[in-house]
Amino acid sequence: MEVVIVPDAAAGGDIIAEAMAKLLHRKPDALLGVATGSTPLPVYQSLAARVRAGAVDVSRARVCQLDEYVGLPTGHPESYRSVVLREVVEPLGLSPEAFMGPDGAAEDVQAACDAYDAALAAAGGVDLQLLGIGTDGHIGFNEPCSSLASRTRIKTLTEQTRVDNARFFGGDIEAVPHHVITQGIGTILEARHLVLLATGEGKAEAVAATVEGPVAAVVPASALQLHPHATVIVDEAAASKLKLAPYFRATYAAKPAWQGL
Repeated sequence: MEVVIVPDAAAGGDIIAEAMAKLLHRKPDALLGVATGSTPLPVYQSLAARVRAGAVDVSRARVCQLDEYVGLPTGHPESYRSVVLREVVEPLGLSPEAFMGPDGAAEDVQAACDAYDAALAAAGGVDLQLLGIGTDGHIGFNEPCSSLASRTRIKTLTEQTRVDNARFFGGDIEAVPHHVITQGIGTILEARHLVLLATGEGKAEAVAATVEGPVAAVVPASALQLHPHATVIVDEAAASKLKLAPYFRATYAAKPAWQGL
């Protein structure tokens, strides 16, 4: 995989937004897989700025969710559907019809998981999937020891992930759902380009295990090593435990300009 070390989160957001803009220039109806949380916000802000400046046309772009809480009421402000609509769809000026995601309120959760996997395939697959990483190495909500061949399914969140996400629920861990629907690792690996963004010292160990450790289910993000086009973008703090950081800096500095991300 390619590792790009940037000065800060804003620089990482700019690089990814530029890659998305170039993708949309080549393929105006590209399907962009989006992640939630605080880490990817600089990406969406940078892409929205390009849209406002007229530098990129998103009129035919489509976006899809990576995961969704199970059991939150429809329209709950912290459901990931609401978050994506608020932080991605609306700022980019996309119509709600351009957005697709799993139904976390479905009575038959497994049927909703199967339907979402089928919908992604019917849409032609994800062109670029943006990923974050948990402190335990999870991607999406594929917690440690998730199958590397897993499909979209229901998962039970670890206590650590619920603690990490309590900040979005007013600090109340009891308000954080116990279950989620998530694209499986096998589903994620079907995207044409995977881009993982990590910032902050708290992600440094997970990043090092993902990039330099063995491929292992205990670090779900390490499955990116199996993908033919995976990019990991990290700020200085998140890169602080990478033994090969000098190599990654040198290879990116020497990268041909025409190659892109």
